[in-house]
Amino acid sequence: MNAEREVLRDGGSPAGGPDDAAGPAAQGERPHTDREPGVPRNAAAARAVVTRLLESQFCVLDGEGPADVVVADALLVTSELVTNAVRHGGGLTGFRAEITDDGLLLTVADASTRAPVTVERDPGTASIGGYGWPLVLRLARRVAVTHLPGGKHIVALVALT
Repeated sequence: MNAEREVLRDGGSPAGGPDDAAGPAAQGERPHTDREPGVPRNAAAARAVVTRLLESQFCVLDGEGPADVVVADALLVTSELVTNAVRHGGGLTGFRAEITDDGLLLTVADASTRAPVTVERDPGTASIGGYGWPLVLRLARRVAVTHLPGGKHIVALVALT
């Protein structure tokens, strides 16, 4: 099964619905340890990759690069995608960051076929967790989830202007 579904910025039904994901890996799914070469071990290492990429692209522009808030958004999206892959996706199996004409393109692969979800919250209660995916949807210009045998890829485009 090789299906791709784009998730809209307005939080439209994320790839599959609430019964498909959130929380720990599905019963029987073990954390995946086969990573592509060069895949960061954690969110901090992934943020370092993105920081180096942004510095290499924009430091030569004498301050004309992305604003601090844009960089912070890019690093937050990176953190959330990688953390979710580690916590809920059976482990991070692939990671790529590149600058395109449209912005920062992040590709995060994990070992779970379960789709991320947005959990409806009661505004009157203080919930713990579950804020990462909605942040990604809000901060990224486009998000696509591609389901593959034995895992999935999530591609997020973060504008750098």
